[in-house]
Amino acid sequence: MGENSAGNYGGDPLVARICRCSELLLELNGTPNGEKERRNTLLTQLLGGRGERLCVRSPFYANVGGNIFLGENCFINMNCTFLDDDRITIGDYTLIAPDVKIYTAFHPMTPEARWEEKHIVDGFEFPVTHTAPVTIGAHVWIGGGTIILPGVSIGDGCVVGAGSLVTRDIPAGSVACGSPCRVVRENI
Repeated sequence: MGENSAGNYGGDPLVARICRCSELLLELNGTPNGEKERRNTLLTQLLGGRGERLCVRSPFYANVGGNIFLGENCFINMNCTFLDDDRITIGDYTLIAPDVKIYTAFHPMTPEARWEEKHIVDGFEFPVTHTAPVTIGAHVWIGGGTIILPGVSIGDGCVVGAGSLVTRDIPAGSVACGSPCRVVRENI
């Protein structure tokens, strides 16, 4: 991997982080799941922080990398996407099923507001982007195909059903599902 991957982006530090994340993901996703030592080294470089025991199955996708914090004994199954423009924190012993998407970035609602400020990188104009962190507690199980939107917190011990669209906070100890996701049982 090149040390100066973002050199042609005018020294923009965010672009450099995104390029580095892309390089690390390319290598991680090309490394067999059985090569645990190499994968652990790459995950340590990719993530902002992590528990000692961790399993992230490939393919795995992220945007910035350094904004993802995974607790002890977390399991992230294949084909997950973490759009980590802001902090994503996942607690100990949490299970993330395949195809889960976690988003921290969002854009203004009106076209005028989306383009009122321009950030140009390599000739491309990026729209205004806002962010909000996502926090998932300990001992949580997120079902396959779930989408978690910016600013959401999911409390300790929750179960989120497969295919849910999580648009608001889920209190600890709840079972929640649906689109939009709603609590269907408390204090499990």
